[in-house]
Amino acid sequence: MPGPLAALKAIRSGLAGARGDVLLLPVSEGAVRDAVKPLGKRLAAALGRRARDAEFQGRAEEVLVHHGEGQSVALLGLGATPVGVDAWRRAGGIGRREAERLGARRAACWLGEVGDPATIGGFAEGFLLAGYRFERYRSDTRGTRTEILALVGPKLPRPRDMAAGFDTVRAIVQGVYTARDLVNEPPSIATPRFLAEQALRLASESSRLHAEIWDAQRIAREGLVGIQAVSRGSAEEPRFIQLRYTRPGSRRRIALVGKGVTFDSGGLSLKPAKGMETMKYDMAGAAAVLATVSVVAALGLPLEVTAYVPACENLPGGRAQKPGDILRYANGRTVEVLNTDAEGRLILADALVVANRGRPDAIVDLATLTGAARVALGSLYAAVLGTDQALIDAVLAAGRAAGEACWQLPLVREYREDIKGTVTDIKNVGGPDAGTIIGALFLAEFVGRTPWAHLDIAGPAYSDKDLPVAPRGATGYGVRLLARWLQDVAAMPSPTAPSPLS
Repeated sequence: MPGPLAALKAIRSGLAGARGDVLLLPVSEGAVRDAVKPLGKRLAAALGRRARDAEFQGRAEEVLVHHGEGQSVALLGLGATPVGVDAWRRAGGIGRREAERLGARRAACWLGEVGDPATIGGFAEGFLLAGYRFERYRSDTRGTRTEILALVGPKLPRPRDMAAGFDTVRAIVQGVYTARDLVNEPPSIATPRFLAEQALRLASESSRLHAEIWDAQRIAREGLVGIQAVSRGSAEEPRFIQLRYTRPGSRRRIALVGKGVTFDSGGLSLKPAKGMETMKYDMAGAAAVLATVSVVAALGLPLEVTAYVPACENLPGGRAQKPGDILRYANGRTVEVLNTDAEGRLILADALVVANRGRPDAIVDLATLTGAARVALGSLYAAVLGTDQALIDAVLAAGRAAGEACWQLPLVREYREDIKGTVTDIKNVGGPDAGTIIGALFLAEFVGRTPWAHLDIAGPAYSDKDLPVAPRGATGYGVRLLARWLQDVAAMPSPTAPSPLS
């Protein structure tokens, strides 16, 4: 599904090797003079004057373009020193946008004295991420695409090392593109059946991937009552998707669970019309975990990783579940459904039960679960909650390294009283407060003793404006974070006994 990525080239040379239609020049805040000095007296003086006139300081995400003879120069602000990798990633994304706005097919980035592979990889990743387009439903797709990025500097690592790093970057970005494509498809196309077909397609592309799809009859036999209940109002049959990566000698077994509500009307607890406009993105968690498993296969990590995706629609048909219905889950828990718009937790409960059967070392789920997460943390942060602090800390660290921000919320056990049932063990909603925590407490009933982290990605999974590394629409949030975390897990020493990845 994703289109081709721009080519990446590493050139270990002086500034003379930075040839292209546009020269990208990252600049730390307050360091404009030092940054432009290598360009020669004449061009450096012109850029210095332009920067003073425009009050360009090199602040984060600041841009200044100078049209010179034969080559344009774009100064890209990195922000105050010390500059982190994510600032370079954002600069790469902004540089891509400027290059395409200028009609440049080939861009060169002068790195100066920079030689750190993580920094160089961050810029390259941002440049590739910002090149995503979802245009299959547009009648006019004209516009220049930047096809080559040359990264130039005298301190670059050896070409072999750079090539390996670029391969990793490309695999991860390809996964992000896959997730974005799945979410951006209209809901009449991206049905549960479509998601299952995409899992099969991914499996066909790697000998290390295996997809298993359960239809409605198998879902019933397995006792996945949440998926059955939520899907009853739709003419589209549900699917339960498992995409598994295996490699001989795998040291740990990881379960990834993704919410796959391909369209959420709220069911009989109907959403207002405005609230449904972007509800095709309610399967962003599913898209992220499926894409992540494909990334793991491309990287060949020494792990066993399985994505579990409960996929269905939530519609108010004549057979739809009703407020007051009671469900008995395969692990014995009984749930009273008081709000059919709190459906994500009902299907995730099924997936968590199935995931636990595989005795994983850890479970991480991603879900666009609560509007409360977006209220609390806005559109750039995901909420993280769970039962194992070492696992949560590892996820938070991976998010920082990957440039996908998340923030821990407490799993307040006292709040469980809010979902204590009157005629069942629990109910699917609590009171008006702490909605994100309540949702996580509900899910905690189905994870047993397995170390578990829950990411509520309702905020960052979909953007209503362009971001430095993503155009408006699906962001693919979670793929980079999970890929980084799984790389960290793969690098851990072999466990002497089953442990919670601590």
